[in-house]
Amino acid sequence: MLLIVIIVLYLLLDYYAFQLVKHATSAYPAKLALAIRWGFWMGSFLLILGLILFSTGVLMASPRWVRAFFQGITIVVVLPKVFLAVFALVDDLVRLVRWAVSLIPSGAETVQSPVKKGIGRAEFIAQAGMVAASIPLVAGSYGILSGAHDYRVRKRTVVLKHLPSAFHGLRIAQLSDIHAGSFWNKRAVQGGVDMLLAEKPDMVVFTGDLVNDKATEMQDYGDVFSRVKAPLGVYSILGNHDYGDYVQWKDARAKQQNLLDLIEIERQMGWKPLIDEHIMLGQGADSLALIGIQNWSAKLRFPRHGNLEKALLGTEDVPVRILLSHDPSHWRAEVIPTYGDKIDLTLSGHTHGAQLGVEVGNYRWSPVSMVYQEWADMYKEGDQYLYVNRGFGYIGYPGRLGILPEITIIELVKG
Repeated sequence: MLLIVIIVLYLLLDYYAFQLVKHATSAYPAKLALAIRWGFWMGSFLLILGLILFSTGVLMASPRWVRAFFQGITIVVVLPKVFLAVFALVDDLVRLVRWAVSLIPSGAETVQSPVKKGIGRAEFIAQAGMVAASIPLVAGSYGILSGAHDYRVRKRTVVLKHLPSAFHGLRIAQLSDIHAGSFWNKRAVQGGVDMLLAEKPDMVVFTGDLVNDKATEMQDYGDVFSRVKAPLGVYSILGNHDYGDYVQWKDARAKQQNLLDLIEIERQMGWKPLIDEHIMLGQGADSLALIGIQNWSAKLRFPRHGNLEKALLGTEDVPVRILLSHDPSHWRAEVIPTYGDKIDLTLSGHTHGAQLGVEVGNYRWSPVSMVYQEWADMYKEGDQYLYVNRGFGYIGYPGRLGILPEITIIELVKG
């Protein structure tokens, strides 16, 4: 019943928006106007088909590229039609005001204004609506076809005054938010891994969200990410999506088994999961601590499983501690106020930079900045650093626009 209501409401929006399309294309060549109108309704057909396939479970069992296709259709079809509906509403309001004004007696004989050449108000609104609707259509399509796998290597230097000399120049590669269940181009993903390996890092860390929901999403990508190797090892933590909280399970045991399967997959890939624990990295007589905790968020809608106090036990005498914590809100909520003198560098992900935004020089903006104070790149408070990775993959919208997928290389230097 809910599906029927959604489809009916969408078709009403469609019909309303179509009136603007019909008016705007009335002066176009007949074949072009017909193609645009058919394209309008073809998008509607594909969206409704996707809704039906999703509600029946067929879409989730389909190949990845099919799911990505329908996810993309949702973005590039719905948003332009919302724009069209807004302009159609403006046109109708203008007509309503003009009609209301015409009912008011003027007390004088109406003089017919001379006819002016040029575009009329209604036609201008219709054409403006078409232009406005084309922007999210073109941009959304570009973000899928180009931005989804346009990997960027970002290099940052962190100066630590207590860094042991043996670790001066240590290069850490960070991956985050792989979301294997969303990938639709395996060859492009392999290219991203090649870019990481070409940097020859000393160590690799992964800061959570390997999958969207289920461990089985890694079936086609275990071979790709098992290639990620480094002399000092590859270490990983859990993100909010790794717990399977966003999908229904047969029972609690099935959900727990999925998490155990995911952790085992990481081990089989040669990664070392850190679950509220730490590992000592040694270089000669020097050492530093790498600490990894389960997801800990200051946002109520995300889980809080991590136990940093437990993970820190035994690191009291280590000069430098690096924390892997998926959600960057953890840094300001707990790490800084409670462990300000115990954590030197925190590496996070989670936000994806909303997969949408603007980055020009040192200027960065994304809608996610209204929710997260720290959402991308490097932050510093006192002697503590936080780096928020923009994510390697994507979820929901199968693309990226302005905020591109990232491979981070962080070099530690002694201050």
